Amino acid sequence: KSDDQPVSLSPLQIALIEPEIPGNTGSIARTCAGTGTPLHLVGKLGFSLEDKYVRRAGLDYWPNVPLQRHQSIEEFRQYSGKSRLWMLTKRADKTVWDVEFQPSDILVFGCETRGLPPALLDAYPAQHIRIPITEGVRSLNLANAAAIALYEGLRQLRWNAPAHNL
Repeated sequence: KSDDQPVSLSPLQIALIEPEIPGNTGSIARTCAGTGTPLHLVGKLGFSLEDKYVRRAGLDYWPNVPLQRHQSIEEFRQYSGKSRLWMLTKRADKTVWDVEFQPSDILVFGCETRGLPPALLDAYPAQHIRIPITEGVRSLNLANAAAIALYEGLRQLRWNAPAHNL
């Protein structure tokens, strides 16, 4: 570890495939900073990481985000190696409560308007999960969904952040 890289405390990781809304990515980054969760940004982003809305949502926590940038889905898949990739999609039969998360699992989220690419979903047919929501609601906000799924996985793995005083 170099002094300019944050320590990863979380046993899980989050990947965002072509996110479009800077505020969502910034909020997810803040959640990742608070848990030491590696964040993977994959493919074409709908904004610049220098965007003021990304920075504002992530506040001054960006230096604490273990951030990885992947130019393509294929590059990300090669990087992920033997990690299990969980595809979060509203069309899944299993929920986040139906799976047993393991250290090094990666929670994969699609962009806000299109979700995950069909080819990526097709590559992992047994690893589709969803967050239960009531009928008539199309989806949750991406940042909220990422936090819900991450904290369910962390709860299952009995992760607990060290106490601190600010």
